[in-house]
Amino acid sequence: MAPMPLASSSSKLCSLLILCLAFLAAVDRSTAGIFDEIELIWGASRTYFFMDGDSEALALSLDQSQGSCFRSREKYLYVQIDVEIKLIEGDSAGTVCTIYTISEGPWEIHDEIDLEFLGNVTGEPYTLHTNIFANGVGGREQQFRLWFDPTADYHTYSIVWNPKRILILVDGKAIRDFKNNEDQGVPFPTWQSMRTFGSLWSAEDWATQGGRVKTDWKQAPFVTYYRNYNVTWCRPSPGVAWCGDEPKDSTRFDLDANTLSDLQWVRSNSMIYNYCDDSVRFNATTLPKECTLQ
Repeated sequence: MAPMPLASSSSKLCSLLILCLAFLAAVDRSTAGIFDEIELIWGASRTYFFMDGDSEALALSLDQSQGSCFRSREKYLYVQIDVEIKLIEGDSAGTVCTIYTISEGPWEIHDEIDLEFLGNVTGEPYTLHTNIFANGVGGREQQFRLWFDPTADYHTYSIVWNPKRILILVDGKAIRDFKNNEDQGVPFPTWQSMRTFGSLWSAEDWATQGGRVKTDWKQAPFVTYYRNYNVTWCRPSPGVAWCGDEPKDSTRFDLDANTLSDLQWVRSNSMIYNYCDDSVRFNATTLPKECTLQ
């Protein structure tokens, strides 16, 4: 094979350097304003940016005619996403507030990580509904009752996605762990980049007590607040090019004792539904494979 021309080699090295610098800039950046990080995609007339103390914040609004939604300007592959959310005060029955990631490929093979906050009747607790899709396969619902009032103040909700697992955290406490068991035949998001979305919309046919409680539209407009949207790209171990190349025997993304303790506490005190325990929906022969591996 003939040696590569010097000009071509220099050009490729320059391109590689630019990509590396861009990656490092993304990894090392501090918390950016939500205005710079996201774009509104529907319901713009029902949203507004404002300063909440020292933080840029976004209000999403819902009335009987339409809700509102934003998405991240960037797409991510292996990342931690943190955002503070203050949910609808008072009677929010039938409403759904979300923060989730989703790929842009064909729906049949899409990946998605969902956090959906199901509205409540005044005085009842919110339900946090979570789900994970990988290569188009979903149906992995887990639900939790939050152990605080999410309408009284902001709380931080996080999605941690790395080659070994997906973690969902609330105020830094792990509530759900979904492990990468691709080698056992379980789909896992490994190759499709995803954007973050946040939305506020009506689902009164199912959101509150299975749809038995409808939305009281006299309470509209309903408003949810987001602030301090922050993205931290996955950092590989020393000597590894990027997180996707992390050796399978690496302990880089293993769970520590505190995280394991948090998961156990949440399972015992906060979880109200786990698809792996649903004997009506599944039996021993149809139970999803990951339920026996987690």
